[in-house]
Amino acid sequence: MKRISIILLLVFLFCTVAAPWAASQKNTPALPHYNVFDLGTLGGTYSLAGGLSNSGWVEGVSTLTDGYENPVFWHNGKIADLGTLGGPNGDAGWRPSDAGDVAGGSETGAVDPYAENYCAYGDNLICVPFFYRHSTKKMTQLPLLGGNNGWAGGVNDFDVIVGNSETTAVDPTCAGTTEVFQFEPVFWINGRIRELPNFPGDSDGAAFSINYFGEITGYSGNCTTAFHALLWQNGRAVNLGNNLGGTQAEGVDINNFGQVSGLATLPGDVNYHAILWTWGVGTDLGTLPGDVSSSGDGLNDWGQVVGGSYDADGNSRAFIWQNGVMTDLNTLIPANSPLYLMEATGTINDEGWIAGIALEISTGDTHAFLLTPVFGSTAESAENVPRARVVLPENVRRTLQQRRPFGNLKGGPARPR
Repeated sequence: MKRISIILLLVFLFCTVAAPWAASQKNTPALPHYNVFDLGTLGGTYSLAGGLSNSGWVEGVSTLTDGYENPVFWHNGKIADLGTLGGPNGDAGWRPSDAGDVAGGSETGAVDPYAENYCAYGDNLICVPFFYRHSTKKMTQLPLLGGNNGWAGGVNDFDVIVGNSETTAVDPTCAGTTEVFQFEPVFWINGRIRELPNFPGDSDGAAFSINYFGEITGYSGNCTTAFHALLWQNGRAVNLGNNLGGTQAEGVDINNFGQVSGLATLPGDVNYHAILWTWGVGTDLGTLPGDVSSSGDGLNDWGQVVGGSYDADGNSRAFIWQNGVMTDLNTLIPANSPLYLMEATGTINDEGWIAGIALEISTGDTHAFLLTPVFGSTAESAENVPRARVVLPENVRRTLQQRRPFGNLKGGPARPR
């Protein structure tokens, strides 16, 4: 009798968790058209949206008029410079909390004695993780695992922050790179750092995103390769696997139902596809027609996934995927838009807002964008608007390539060139 009661309890709990998720998938709305907003810069020529909250906060990075780069957030159409921790550059590249709290990486004014160039700005300054609390307008440095460098990613509504930190252990898998020490996936809670386990046998890793319930995703591998996409639950690392035939995979974003978006390599590990893991089962999201690779940069609780789809030359298009279909977001915005949407780097929230990086066609500059859906029978029934593919400038393609997963494993946005 006791055993039957336990089984009934487990069935009840399963249904309680599964039913809302199943309903969300069944009732995912038809794709709307979108209003598109240029979020602008701090005076420079480059900005990128790295994260988007359900309350409409967008975090990211922008160049200033002097060419240096600072973390920023946008809210109600206004941009705010978050500053740095003493160095000339910093960035914020993942999802902020609904209160507008942001995390990222900042250079300090101190030279790294090992010249690791951890923040990738080429000036060899020490790079540390930061937390910016919106209510106090204060940026603070987060503790490390004994090393000099680290970087912070997503923040949930309880201000639990995830990221990575160097240790003091020399990493032999870093031979041939600027890196020297192991870097490990971590989270910070109440100002204290906690290390997350790697997949057995892996030496390095990073945590990128955390949901409301404290589930975390990222990867582990070695200094140069993300071998295992991971889901951390209650401190335990679960390997999400790669069912696309390659040896590499990376979890990028996680929603409140525990679904993870990311990417995994195909046989030969040259090309990769966006992937959606649902309860440990990976679905290949494919690419847009004519492309060879894609990445699932973010998802929401409806199971919609956004990211970028790339051709063999590195030209990219922002996409949205839902119900088994990937759609070019450029076909869902006004045909006369001055922006060409390159990648939805800033994810998608539960309101259907999407943020990312776009090419300003008239100047060749790259600007952060925000899309907001236009609902109503006319918008929802409109056919996709054809739009010619844009060949991106070489410097833009290079910047995007450096930012993409597998090209910038520790998690910070790419540097403009």
